[in-house]
Amino acid sequence: MQIRTIANSTPPARDASAVSSAPSSESRRISDDVAQARHTAMSALTNDRFRIMLEQITDPVSSGALMTMHSDNVVDFKSAQSSYADNSE
Repeated sequence: MQIRTIANSTPPARDASAVSSAPSSESRRISDDVAQARHTAMSALTNDRFRIMLEQITDPVSSGALMTMHSDNVVDFKSAQSSYADNSE
């Protein structure tokens, strides 16, 4: 798997007539959210641990093993709650 990205891409041009001279607080918030999401995505793409994990789960052998994993232990809610209470004391 290969991930390609352009780090310094420019955003698409906007219609100048639709943009007012002073952006509203809502548009600033949205712009900040988009910038933060982009920063997070770029961080994930350059993170070696994330890259290795992504390569492992996209490997057909590994993903097949992950799909067939299941738990044979079925625990009801009251038992889990009791066990949690015992361990938190």
